[in-house]
Amino acid sequence: MSRLRRMSPRRSYDQYCSAARALDVVGDRWTLLIVRELLAGPRRYTDLHADLPGVSTDVLASRLKDMERDGLSTRRKLPPPGAAYVYELTRRGRELLPVLQALGEWGRAELGERRPTDAVRAHWFALPLLRALPAGGAGEGVVEVRLEEGDFHLYVGAEDGPVYGDGPAPGEPDARLVLDAGTCEALARGELSVADAVRGGRITVSGDGTVAKALLAV
Repeated sequence: MSRLRRMSPRRSYDQYCSAARALDVVGDRWTLLIVRELLAGPRRYTDLHADLPGVSTDVLASRLKDMERDGLSTRRKLPPPGAAYVYELTRRGRELLPVLQALGEWGRAELGERRPTDAVRAHWFALPLLRALPAGGAGEGVVEVRLEEGDFHLYVGAEDGPVYGDGPAPGEPDARLVLDAGTCEALARGELSVADAVRGGRITVSGDGTVAKALLAV
């Protein structure tokens, strides 16, 4: 019997409604946050666990199996010398990007000021920042973002592959943004636009790509 066949059956609301059917698949706690992490591309189990503070190993393993069963992600073994297993989104899983973006926009009002107990990772600002970039006006390219908490990079206009990545951009980015955490938080809460942050000197833009030129022209 295959590993997929040994998985427990999916719980269902048993309602003939597309929203209910969607929640059958992604409504469990942690599932959408795992999708958020996998939008960065293939991730090892240990990396996922490190960037999802608060999730137990049992719950994470269970959610990953459920996502594989439901066609949202796959697991594969890297070739030597890596030889580790990684998880990555399928096309169906990647289609959740606009869902997460809409949910993040709706949730801006819930952010408020960061609480002392709030965990934070630099790349958690990737989707809010991508959402805050001028729609259709920034062109396409790789944007490296430098924060006090760490660096990450965005793939602006990407239709396939990762949406963002942790750490510096591979190679020379089309644009490099330097900003502080307070500016990033204001962008995430919708209190500040990228254009105003650039004009006000809260975001420093450098680079020769179309993205940099578009941002410097706002």
